Amino acid sequence: MLKVGLTGSIGVGKSFVLGVLGDLGCKVLDADATARETVAPGTPGLKGIVEAFGSGILRKDGMLDRTKLGAMVFADEAQRQRLNSILHPLIIAAQNDQIKAWQTEAPGGIAIVDAALMIESGGYRRFDKLIVVYCRPAVHLQRLILRDCLSPQEAAQRIAAQMPQEEKIKYADFLIDTSEGFEDTRRQTAAVFHELQAVAAGSAPNR
Repeated sequence: MLKVGLTGSIGVGKSFVLGVLGDLGCKVLDADATARETVAPGTPGLKGIVEAFGSGILRKDGMLDRTKLGAMVFADEAQRQRLNSILHPLIIAAQNDQIKAWQTEAPGGIAIVDAALMIESGGYRRFDKLIVVYCRPAVHLQRLILRDCLSPQEAAQRIAAQMPQEEKIKYADFLIDTSEGFEDTRRQTAAVFHELQAVAAGSAPNR
């Protein structure tokens, strides 16, 4: 099975690209969904976060208050690293388990794992290929403002807290620019999918 990482900065359209790849026949896994599962009530992940950040990051129903935690770690590099050190090993273990199951189901298929911090964490090295999704900076800022109801300053702060897009692009085997909207992104994603099919079949040289 060809294992492919999918990454890009917050708010650039990774989820849409992942959905298109799933529609085209890839096995897809969203790291955000995995992360939510690893911090569900009663899990070691949530226990570790409460120990590190205090019970104030819990909602009344015992669930993690992701908005409160996000505001805390986006503003503090040390806190962000602390959170990542708790969650990343758990998320990677869950991803590995899922990929093993897929390999049994579809040994010649393509597995796509989406994660925002794949390059920063070094997790991209686990994959055969890496897709980086990006968009123009002005488009990026506006999308984040609208999606998360942030002020321009808050959106800019969240973007600045991540590796710059131009740096992520350097790691890519395949690039998808979402600046021009859904249909153009769908077209680019389909083209990348066909290249991945060729690589999976062994009929194209590795890039």
